[in-house]
Amino acid sequence: MARKDLIDAEPFFICKGVNKMITVSKLSLIFSDKKIFEDVNLMFLPGNCYGVIGANGAGKTTFLKLLSGEKESTSGEIIIEKGKRLAVLNQNQNAFDSYTAIETVIKGYKELFDIMQKKEVYYQKEMMTDQEGFELAHLEAEFAELNGWDAEPDAEKLLNGLNVPMEDFYKKMSDILPKNKVKILLAQALFGNPDILLLDEPTNNLDFEAIAWLENFLVNYDNTVITVSHDRHFLNNVCTHMVDIDYYQAKMYTGNYDFWMESSQLVQRLMADKNKKKEERIQELKTFIARFSANLSKSAQATSRKKSLEKIQLDEIVPSSRKYPFVGFEIEKQLGKDVLEVENLSASLDGKKLFENVSFVVSRGDKVALLGHNDLAKSALLKILAGELEPDTGTIKWGQTISKAYFPNDNESFFAGNEQNLIDWLRQYSKDPAESYIRGFLGRMLFSGDQPLKQVKYLSGGEKMRCMYSKLMMSQANTLLIDSPTTHLDLEAIQSVNKGLEEYKGALIVASHDHKLLESVCNKMIEICDLGSYSYEGTLDEYITNSEIKLKTKSLYNNL
Repeated sequence: MARKDLIDAEPFFICKGVNKMITVSKLSLIFSDKKIFEDVNLMFLPGNCYGVIGANGAGKTTFLKLLSGEKESTSGEIIIEKGKRLAVLNQNQNAFDSYTAIETVIKGYKELFDIMQKKEVYYQKEMMTDQEGFELAHLEAEFAELNGWDAEPDAEKLLNGLNVPMEDFYKKMSDILPKNKVKILLAQALFGNPDILLLDEPTNNLDFEAIAWLENFLVNYDNTVITVSHDRHFLNNVCTHMVDIDYYQAKMYTGNYDFWMESSQLVQRLMADKNKKKEERIQELKTFIARFSANLSKSAQATSRKKSLEKIQLDEIVPSSRKYPFVGFEIEKQLGKDVLEVENLSASLDGKKLFENVSFVVSRGDKVALLGHNDLAKSALLKILAGELEPDTGTIKWGQTISKAYFPNDNESFFAGNEQNLIDWLRQYSKDPAESYIRGFLGRMLFSGDQPLKQVKYLSGGEKMRCMYSKLMMSQANTLLIDSPTTHLDLEAIQSVNKGLEEYKGALIVASHDHKLLESVCNKMIEICDLGSYSYEGTLDEYITNSEIKLKTKSLYNNL
């Protein structure tokens, strides 16, 4: 049996007296043509948040499906402590279209929702027998025991926290916008204080305020959370442990994502220097640990975690097998002082206004983050700036020294049905047709050997993104317009993109939901509102925490 929901016997390697939410014992998942996991042994405890990381295709989502029982393993066991309730973030936005938002949230607690449905059947009867009255009384007792009277208020609190409009609370899910459906499904997973939370990419399509609320919720959550995410800021803020899937294994490390990444790279550097004494290596690691132990996700666990970190030995952290692409942008022509001036710009889509009265200035040295609740509006603005879409009104004035390159959020038109191999595909954007020159750009993005001979129509989403970055680097433009720079990328590629944009010497305008990228790269925020725009010189964190800015931008949204 791959998973047990009742613990009948303790696994031999588990200490007695410890509350264990999930125990993974000798777990393997092997197909005829592919190995995913082999002999994985892990224990997940209450009060911790575990971030699951690994390269694309390593099996992160599959691991969550094994834990939830959606998939069966080849061998081994997953044991869930008796009486513990497990909740999973549902990925199917249309699964609850016949229910209201409130009902959808409460359905996250199946036992409670079933009782509510049974009660409703009895109360619709004009007359009840004595037996039916007894059964109803029993249901009412169960309902009260499960805090049923607080179900709707608790569901509303979750929806409010995630910024779901109140007018959506009692709408059918079929009538709610996709961006709010995502939040409602997240509220469903969180509802009823489940003992175990399995969250696959919980920050996808959330605005920064909703992500901050979720982070705070999870930091103060007393039960077990296991999450897959490509959001480094989120992993750093909420995770107490990282589960690294690599070499067909899943190994657990204490600390957040940055600690895992930097310690892994540190050990790799130290182990490469065979002449260094082990004592020196361990001392360097301890110095590194001391720096990180002062910045912990959960203050209540600071003391115990610091003790755990201090016990880490050099051999406990194995260098990763994953490879990092190289993202670096050279500039052919230096920028002048004036980059861009936008005045009273407006745009609409299918007759619906996306934004109006947008005005801002970009100067040399500016790296601009486009913010706002409407992703379509930000994408439309970037398309207008790139010359791919005409505005309804307004003017755009580029500086005389500008050479710009555009990176779209949807690149499918570049690849669909295209039978060219990667070399021929990239050659059409190259000033030098030589294969060696083109292979150089592809090699930076980890396409080596025979991989550049693959037809582009067969590329995965992540591979297409890496091709687009090869194209972008090849442009040598001094101004980049980038929409959704991290979509489909694994954490290693995201790190490389982040570093490349940090070191870029030109002007940048970018729309992204990656908090860490915007915070570390951009020095100017421009929020696109329904009735205008607001510019701020400073970092994303400064912008988010400035209450005066919130009041100013709030008045520019006609739906607030």
